[in-house]
Order: sequence, then structure tokens, then C-alpha cells
Amino acid sequence: MDLNTIWFLLVGVLLAGYAILDGFDLGVGALHLLARKDEHRRILLNAIGPVWDGNEVWLVTGGGALFAAFPVVYATVFSGFYLAMILLLFALIFRAVSIEFRGKRESPRWRNAWDAGFSVGSVAAALLLGVAFGNAIRGIPIDASGEYSGSFFTLLSPYALLIGVTTVALFTMHGALYLALKTEGDLQATARRWARNAILVFAICYVAATVVTIVRVPRMWDGIAARPFLFAVPVLTLLAIACIPRAAFRGKDGRAFLASCVVIAGLLATAGIGMYPNLVAAADPARALTIRNAASSPKTLTIMLILAGIGMPLVLAYTIAVYRTFRGKVRLDSTSY
Repeated sequence: MDLNTIWFLLVGVLLAGYAILDGFDLGVGALHLLARKDEHRRILLNAIGPVWDGNEVWLVTGGGALFAAFPVVYATVFSGFYLAMILLLFALIFRAVSIEFRGKRESPRWRNAWDAGFSVGSVAAALLLGVAFGNAIRGIPIDASGEYSGSFFTLLSPYALLIGVTTVALFTMHGALYLALKTEGDLQATARRWARNAILVFAICYVAATVVTIVRVPRMWDGIAARPFLFAVPVLTLLAIACIPRAAFRGKDGRAFLASCVVIAGLLATAGIGMYPNLVAAADPARALTIRNAASSPKTLTIMLILAGIGMPLVLAYTIAVYRTFRGKVRLDSTSY
């Protein structure tokens, strides 16, 4: 396995880690306004309070890895998707501010306003991430110099929006399963009801997105067909999807949440297999950004691989330590949001 492929896998692992970890707290944000009691909304915030900012470290690390290993992709995507990226940053910042500011005053109007900001920011972030991913799969207009030649509205194609809506549904389901795992009593029963509804919505979106991808982006399945042994990845993903409702309806919240994590990783792995060696597909296939034409020099990839070998275990250790420290059910106390 060459350095370019190793970095393709590493970037994929970092993005999958972000999607799994930040996916559930974006999902919690999407569900936040459905909680009617102020106490329940506070519990939802405290369910993600100790971990949400650490989860976003994975996005920063993934962006840094993309910049170091594939600078052409970083330049094309971040300049071409500039307005979309700014909107994503505003959404992430606004939801963070909403979490911190909500409890600064006792006024119901004040809290409701920040609650709305938290939910809108969460849904917008999930939608924009999905739209960006959909465009990377479908292909974007790239000129001969490797620069994005479309506009902001070019990114809002029906296919990209479908992937965006599917991402919102996936993260909402993921967040509901996380809440069922972290809460108890009436709120847990409510979270389980949210999870059942979200599972159904995600299943519909998943089927629609799969069918449209097969029809509109057939090369995604050509990549899997070229390596038949990797067909196990979408099969395992489908089995994990089937496991979620089975575990959820039996009240096995931990197993359902774990299956949801596997689904996110599996969907990204399936997409990665179909896209390889492309990092960003182009409307003209000859201009696609690949692990060859968009990569840094072999020396840079080697040095960065050594640094990643040192840094990634630290990120993993930090993440594991935080989740172990704050494991168990969420209960309100004097230090809560």
C-alpha cells in the first residue's frame, strides 16, 4: 500500500470519527425543540455538554490532514465551497454560543431564543455537511487549472440536497439513540419514541439515496464491483441498519447506538470505496482530483505520517478518557447547564 492510499484511508478515518462523534450531538440539537419541558432541554444539553467541543476536534484534525496530504483538494474545495463553508462555520459557532448563553438568564423568552438557535444551527450544520459530501460524490465543475468553476447554487443540486437531507435524518436518529442511552424515566421514553420515528425517516431517505446514486452516479458501484471482496462493506452496513430497530424496540439502547455508529462508518467506507482513487469527482472525469494529482510530495506525506502516528493515539486517548469520565445517565446538579 503506497503513501497516497494510506493518507486516503487516514483522512477517511478522521472524517468518520467526526461523523460518528459530532453526528449524535448535531442530532441532539435537531431534536432539542421537541422537548417541551425546560428541565428536559437542560438534560439534553448536559448529555452532550462534556463532549461536544471535543467531538469537533476530529473535524479540525481531518481538515488539517486534508491540507497536509492533499493541498490541491483543500484549495479547490475550500475556495469553491467558500460561502457554504462560511455558513457551516456560522452554524457551528452559533450552536456553541447557544449552549453557553442559554442559561445566563432565567427569562423563558431568552432561553427559547437560544434553544431555537441551537436547533437551527445543528440542522443547518448537518445539512451543509451532507450537501458537501453529496457534491464530492456527484462531481463538481472543475476547470483546466483545477479550480472550482461553478457558483454557490451549483452546489444545491437535487442529488446533493437529497444526501444532505439523508445526513440530517441519519444524525437525528443517531442523536435520539444516544439520548435513549443517556437519559432515564419519561425523557428516556420520549427519546425512544423519537428514535423509532427517526429510524423510519432515515430508512426512507437511505433507500431513496441508494437508488438515486445507483441511477445517477453508477461509477460509485463500479468501484465496488472492481473489488468484489469489498462488497462485504455495504452488506455489513445494511445488516447494521437492520439491527438498529431490532435493538431499539427491545430496549437495548447501547446496542442500537453501537449499530448506528457502525452504519455511519459503513456508509462513509462504502462511499470511499466507490470514489477511490478520486477525492473529489468532477463533472469532467478527466479533471477529478485524485490521490495522485492532488497529493503532496512523498517526503511531505512521510513526515506527516510520522506526526499522525504520534498525534492520532493522543486524540484517541483523550476521547476515550472523556467518554469514560462522563459515562452513565445524565442528571442535573449545580454545575449543569
